[in-house]
Amino acid sequence: MELLLLSNSVLPGHGYLAHAIAPMRALLKQRRRAVFVPFAGVTTSWDDYTDKVRQALAPLDIELQSLHAVDDAQAAIRLADVIIVGGGNTFHLLKCCRERGLLMAIAERVRAGAAYIGWSAGANLACPTLCTTNDMPIVDPGGFAALDLIDFQINPHYTNLLPAGHQGETRNQRLAELLRARPEMTIVGLPEGDWLAVHNGQVHLSGPYDAVLLRAGQESITLRPGGPALPVGER
Repeated sequence: MELLLLSNSVLPGHGYLAHAIAPMRALLKQRRRAVFVPFAGVTTSWDDYTDKVRQALAPLDIELQSLHAVDDAQAAIRLADVIIVGGGNTFHLLKCCRERGLLMAIAERVRAGAAYIGWSAGANLACPTLCTTNDMPIVDPGGFAALDLIDFQINPHYTNLLPAGHQGETRNQRLAELLRARPEMTIVGLPEGDWLAVHNGQVHLSGPYDAVLLRAGQESITLRPGGPALPVGER
C-alpha cells in the first residue's frame, strides 16, 4: 500500500494544500483518476469543498470527482487510482462513509493498489479507529472503527503547548489518558506541517518538525523528519 497522511491542509503564509503538492506528486507517479471524499466538511457545502480541493490540486493534473456527486460511489472507488480524503470533522466523515457502505470499498481498493491521501480527519480515517481525533462537534458515527490501513493511531495538529493561563490538560495528558484506557494502541503525534508516507510496510516522517511516538507505560520517543523508518507499519 501507498499512503500519504498529512497533519493539516494549511500552513501560515502558504496556500491551501500548497505544502502537500510535492509529496503528493511523488506518491501519484502515473496515477490520474482520483475520487475525493468530502464528508468531513460540515460548515461548507460538499460542492464548494470539492471545488476548493480541485483548484488546489490543479498542478497535479489529476481527474478528480467527488463521491457525493456520483450515482454509484462504490463503483467509483473501484475504478479509482487515487482516493483523497479531506479534513474537517472526523466523526461526520466516518458516519457518512459507514452509512454509504464505503469503508470496506475504500480499504479494499487501497490494498489493491490505489494510493490513499488524507489530511487531518482524512489521516485519522486511515487509522484503526478515530479515537485520536481532536474534533467537535461529536456525532454518532455508528462505531469508532475506521479503515485500519495502518497499525497505529495518528493525532493530527499535534502540539503539547498550552496558552498562557489555560487550566486544561495538555495534549500529552489527554493521549496518556487514552493509552490508559486503550493500552494496546500506539499513537503518533503529528505536528502541523508534517506528514507520514507509508510504502511497502515502512513509515517515513517528513516535514519541518519532530513528531512524537507514544505507547502505554513507556517514555515518549521523539521522531525526527528524515530519520529511520518508524517502528510501526501498514496492516
